[in-house]
Amino acid sequence: MTVRHLTALAAALEEELPAATALRHRIHARPCLSGAESPTRDLVLAALPAGSTTKVADTGATVRIGGPGPAVAVRAELDALAVEEKTGAAWTSEHPGLMHACGHDVHLAALTALARAVGRIGGPAPLLAVLQPREENYPSGAQDLVEDGILDREQCRAVIGAHVQPLLPTGTVACTPGGVNASADEFTVTVHGRSGHAAYPHLTRDPVVALAHVVVALQSLVSRGTDPMSHVVLSVSTLAAGTAANVIPGTAEAGGTLRALGSDDREILHARLAEVAGLVAQAHGCAARVDITRGEPVLDNDAVLTAATRPLLGSLGLSVDDDLRSAGSDDFSFFCAQLPSLMLFVGTHGGTEQLHSPTFLPPDERIRDVAHAMLAGYLAAAERNT
Repeated sequence: MTVRHLTALAAALEEELPAATALRHRIHARPCLSGAESPTRDLVLAALPAGSTTKVADTGATVRIGGPGPAVAVRAELDALAVEEKTGAAWTSEHPGLMHACGHDVHLAALTALARAVGRIGGPAPLLAVLQPREENYPSGAQDLVEDGILDREQCRAVIGAHVQPLLPTGTVACTPGGVNASADEFTVTVHGRSGHAAYPHLTRDPVVALAHVVVALQSLVSRGTDPMSHVVLSVSTLAAGTAANVIPGTAEAGGTLRALGSDDREILHARLAEVAGLVAQAHGCAARVDITRGEPVLDNDAVLTAATRPLLGSLGLSVDDDLRSAGSDDFSFFCAQLPSLMLFVGTHGGTEQLHSPTFLPPDERIRDVAHAMLAGYLAAAERNT
């Protein structure tokens, strides 16, 4: 059954690609930030086949294509980034300072092509097209969708996603079991001291010096606090203190990100971060407060779905990579925590370009590759449900 559907739907997809490409150009030219994606949502809804539509997560929507019974959800993201585009494309962003710099325009076009193919010739299971808002910013659109219960109400048995990945060569799709994207948490360290004149530092408790030592000490949390075989990143990326050259401030602040591919490492580092910051600040006569904003959990691909999808990717002429993992994050991980799920990564450049870059512009031909990846995952999930 799977082979028959693969051949028929792949042929139907091919016929949908010109319209999908035109849709990609329209989406790319009119990017919308996280939380303001209604125009993008409505643009895609107008291109999708008729189905049962539900507005979700404020600016998102789902469209059920097919009859009753267990469905397979296929997700694409609606939001763009606050990046000034420098691609020179004929269909460049018409909104200054905004750009689809993460390939979401490609994902939406590919999902539309797949949905139209399934709507036109049918598929082995109903398809739930998920137009998800707020992937790039908190609060997470995927988390809101899960908490809304729409996946349960639509009897979803699995969720499929595909994301362009410039680290992979064109024509290659990563289909890796287990943890493939890290959990992502943000932290702020605030050191409280005693302000005073910069000419008399002995009369102060300098939070700047204390914070500098905290930042250096945090760099050893990964190298000396976790197993060398673990995949963990701690990066301090912001520093702020003071307003005048001759005044030692009362507080100093640092912020950063903490990422881990294992939940145990995540919890250990949360505790150690607070402990180290507090003790180092205390050694300098100051006090430290650590605030952690928990973000996405580990994105954990279902092993059964992964194994079933690989041969279908090969049948579609795509090379399969089964080893790609990264410290990047994606709120697709909230779906993984709820249902058997699979995120596929689709090669675009082979390392010559970067996501979130003002010049990131996958060729239109990658719409086919992303749609084929989604098709393979959809069929594998449908077969699992029978």
